[in-house]
Amino acid sequence: MVQYNPKDWITFIFRFHKSDTFRKLIPMMIFIGVYTYGVGYLELEYWQLSDKNHLSNITVMHSMLGFVISLLLVFRTNTAYDRWWEGRKLWGALVNNSRNLALKLSVILKSEQDRFYFKRTIPSYAAILVKHLTNKETGLQLYDDLDLEIDHHKHRPNQVAKMIYQRVYDLYEQKVITGDQLIVLNSEVQSFTDICGACERIKNTPIPYSYSAFIKKFIFFYVMTLPFGYVFSLGYYAIPVVIFVFYVLASLELIAEEIEDPFGFDPNDLPIKKIAENIEKHVGEVL
Repeated sequence: MVQYNPKDWITFIFRFHKSDTFRKLIPMMIFIGVYTYGVGYLELEYWQLSDKNHLSNITVMHSMLGFVISLLLVFRTNTAYDRWWEGRKLWGALVNNSRNLALKLSVILKSEQDRFYFKRTIPSYAAILVKHLTNKETGLQLYDDLDLEIDHHKHRPNQVAKMIYQRVYDLYEQKVITGDQLIVLNSEVQSFTDICGACERIKNTPIPYSYSAFIKKFIFFYVMTLPFGYVFSLGYYAIPVVIFVFYVLASLELIAEEIEDPFGFDPNDLPIKKIAENIEKHVGEVL
């Protein structure tokens, strides 16, 4: 995840980070510039159309559709950010539940062997969950007609959760912990699986294809029609104007695409590997 100072305006304006959308859009921006120049040349030089031509009124359509496209992009970015923030809350809950489980076990258990066992297995769940969520095939489990290589009967986070459950139940049968303590510990262990399921829901359920495809097509055709009206009022200055409009609209869509799946390797994705390392550190301090 990108670390930055939100109060440093100069850095934001004049620094281009590797995650900046400008780098990704350069080829398309060049194409838009050449396309706008071609439209301007045809209308102003080749056909020599006047500003009273009906094509000059196409800006009326852009004014009406501009409001629609702004609503679509706002909804798109808000939906993507909700997914990103929900993922962060889930991993925050995993941190807290891991600490709580470790704290309770540190008080209940007296055997160093038992304490060492949970010192290893509790952080292992977070570490395995990181690998599970960053596995590309995890995000494809709900797709039809895909032959995935992974064995769906061996859900790795479930295997670790089962080990923790088994050990807790064995301690109960050995009379090391009481029935009341078993109930208290059960809620913490159960929360691990609940968090895993919620993270999988985010990972393997993307924004509906039709919605995402429609926004991309809308932006493309909206920008492609801008030069037909703008060249009459701006001349060849329409080239940087159209490029800038495309940059703004396409950047919002790219940002939404990046953060809608927070469990990946993009610069703005959640630092779940670092969070898992912190869980290991905190659990080790307690146990």
